[in-house]
Amino acid sequence: MFSLWIVAAVGLGALVGSLLVRPGYRLAVEPEQAWRDACPAGHPLRARAAGWVGWGRCAGCLAEGAPRYGASPFRLALVTAGCCGLAAAVAGARPESVVWLLATPTLVLLASVDLAVQRLPDVLTLPLAAGLVLGLGICAPLPGSDGSWPRALLGGLVLTAVYFVLFLINPRGMGFGDVKLAPSIGLILGWYGWDYVFFGTFVGFALAAGYGLCLVVMGRANRRTAVPFGPFMALGALGALAVGGLAG
Repeated sequence: MFSLWIVAAVGLGALVGSLLVRPGYRLAVEPEQAWRDACPAGHPLRARAAGWVGWGRCAGCLAEGAPRYGASPFRLALVTAGCCGLAAAVAGARPESVVWLLATPTLVLLASVDLAVQRLPDVLTLPLAAGLVLGLGICAPLPGSDGSWPRALLGGLVLTAVYFVLFLINPRGMGFGDVKLAPSIGLILGWYGWDYVFFGTFVGFALAAGYGLCLVVMGRANRRTAVPFGPFMALGALGALAVGGLAG
């Protein structure tokens, strides 16, 4: 039963991940710019839901044989499937596992946009935090849940405060989008414990520092180059959950 749950999570992650190409393309714009409403070939992308999911080819592109646009659907599917599978393996067949599987594609999408244009859109970060508050609040009283909703809320508040202070100290090194993502990361980690919050935050900073150092060594950045931090916040949380699950 447990293995089937992981297989189902991987399959779901692969399917949803492959559909993140179009929203990633549309959202990967510079701050203050409107979301893209047309593909590179000039075909309009509808505002309704169907215009926000897809493999990087709209109906016009398919009709004209235009090439794909945006990130690789295979890569996004692979990353999302792996993250969903790991989340399912760590949480097991518990109520909160459903919340993690729903949140994971959004985190992958946020990471892809941040890597592309160093931006974490409010249209994703704020609903994600609200959804986690609601989802974990529903899961908390259910049989089999393995976490604390009050501690998750407090973890989100504490981590948001920490990131906000860092933003005030060094706004060039810490974007306000990172501050808005912090509640979600704190909620996820705080659900399991304060050790998860501390370890996940540390891992996120360590990974970001290692990434920046690699860029400097390869000559692709200097010490003042801004590094997209959102992907490493998510990776730190995933790493903390994985380590905690193995230790448990």
